[in-house]
Amino acid sequence: MMMRLATNTTNLIGRTGAHSGTLMNSAEDLIARVRAGDDDAFRLLFERYARPIFRFIYSMTGRMDLAEELSQETFLAAYKSIRSLRNESKIGPWLYGIARNVTRKSLRSRRGVAETSITEGLAAEVPPDAMRANTHQLSPDLYLLSKEQHEAVLGALIRLDEDKRLAFTLKVMQQKSYQEISEITGSSVAKLKTDVRRARLEMRSMLHFLMEVSDEV
Repeated sequence: MMMRLATNTTNLIGRTGAHSGTLMNSAEDLIARVRAGDDDAFRLLFERYARPIFRFIYSMTGRMDLAEELSQETFLAAYKSIRSLRNESKIGPWLYGIARNVTRKSLRSRRGVAETSITEGLAAEVPPDAMRANTHQLSPDLYLLSKEQHEAVLGALIRLDEDKRLAFTLKVMQQKSYQEISEITGSSVAKLKTDVRRARLEMRSMLHFLMEVSDEV
């Protein structure tokens, strides 16, 4: 089962409407079927949530290869622990919470490696269309499509501390409400608003040169 899902992760990236065929099935129905041993139901859940979970992890790590690996790890953990989900309607925040923990563990295990070794990989990667489409939300001045500019945006995002990067990614990149982010992270809405505001200021400071280039064009 998980081998098939791992194969599908890359295929789902960049595909618009990949999960449209699953919307006829409610999350509650799919979860009940998974708990009854229906692997096809879990595949439908995977297809529904794989792209947003991948984009979230990609924003947090800046590495497509790592995001693919951690996405698979997220869904493997979800598959193993789905019986612990108490409120089926909250499967989205539950999956994001697993992804957050998986990503945090991975990044902390790499703390002994210089930060530059994490961001160096950006030079070899082209952001997926979904990431490019959301980059302009930093500000109108940052709707810049060159590979180098996207590398700079992701590099700046990686340099935020963990709390600000998490809040900024969920609010700006993922367009989650503060209430949803609070459910995912366990942080208060007040703290999240502060983290997002500070993250915006730090991102603008690190990316001021992009704004200057944009103004000159």
